[in-house]
Amino acid sequence: MGTSVKRIAISGYYGFNNSGDEAVLQSILLALQEQGERQGVTFVPVVLSVNPAETARTYGVEAVHRMKPMEVWQALRNADGLISGGGSLLQDETSPKTIPYYIAVIRLAQWMGKPVFIYSQGIGPVHRRLFFGWIRSAFQRSSFITVRDEESKALLGKMGISPSEVEVVPDPVMGLPMRGQPTQTPSGETKPVIGVSVRFWNEDRSELRAVAESLQVVLEKSDAVIRFLPFHLPSDEKASLYVMEQMGEIYKERLSLAREVTHPQDMLAEVAACQVLLGMRLHSLIYAASQYVPMVGLSYDPKIDQFLNRLGMKSAGTTKQPRSEDLAQETLGMLADGASWKRDKRQAIEQLKIEAGRPAERIASFFAKGRGMQ
Repeated sequence: MGTSVKRIAISGYYGFNNSGDEAVLQSILLALQEQGERQGVTFVPVVLSVNPAETARTYGVEAVHRMKPMEVWQALRNADGLISGGGSLLQDETSPKTIPYYIAVIRLAQWMGKPVFIYSQGIGPVHRRLFFGWIRSAFQRSSFITVRDEESKALLGKMGISPSEVEVVPDPVMGLPMRGQPTQTPSGETKPVIGVSVRFWNEDRSELRAVAESLQVVLEKSDAVIRFLPFHLPSDEKASLYVMEQMGEIYKERLSLAREVTHPQDMLAEVAACQVLLGMRLHSLIYAASQYVPMVGLSYDPKIDQFLNRLGMKSAGTTKQPRSEDLAQETLGMLADGASWKRDKRQAIEQLKIEAGRPAERIASFFAKGRGMQ
């Protein structure tokens, strides 16, 4: 039997210079390729991106502008199916426009008779009850629903979606491989490297000042160096520079900033070169877990806690009550005994890596068999 070719549209938060979301896209593309090869399906991805030229150039795929209705219409009309995800697409914490956009893309595909695959999404927070019905209607007409944590599944249950229809899988980025080059510390650094991923959140910058104070303590009590890793450009780079400035001139020689790292696997290599990672960004923590790098989480959103829960961990603090002493203590503890953390978490991480490819496996099986999934 010959290999079948299937065009698959992919809808997500792509083209915005967010390393985490770009890593989601890269992970989905690689998983589709791998599972397609196993099951005799060649996938031709078409990505809905805010920067289609950059997306096409970076990943070698077709891309259309996600905000140009005719381009989206054409992409869906010519596709054999739609992937919605991954990432935190269906939430109204940051904007009330987010959920209507992603649901509209799903419903348009369904109106055209295309199968829709909900791919490892993180659902919520959803504050507006109006959106419950929208999400329920779109999801119940999808070929399958996979979410990245139990909390998302529970929220869908509150919306009226049966738990039996929802499968919990890891974030796709848990399956993102390294490019194959040996991991090197920045500039040949021989001292322990602590990676730091920060973002702006509190208007008074109290969370970033707490990070700066904690890092001062860490540097006073260790010989480590700090490597700031901006995941969302340019805002995270500005947040990193703010923390560096707060730390003062005395530590300047022990601080560095990873500039213009835009490809997900390049940032993955940066994280892999660290001995510990202190992160606010979800995908900084996911990168760290995938590379067995001990991590310390500062939570600004339930999704941080939900991911840490999957590894039997808790955040070292929250942006509502950032305590520099807790962040410093946790970071120093990980630095002193990272080997124990790796030993304790290895089995759980390996299982997450295996399960991360499950949605792509189901999509390939759907098209290989030419029928719907149970």
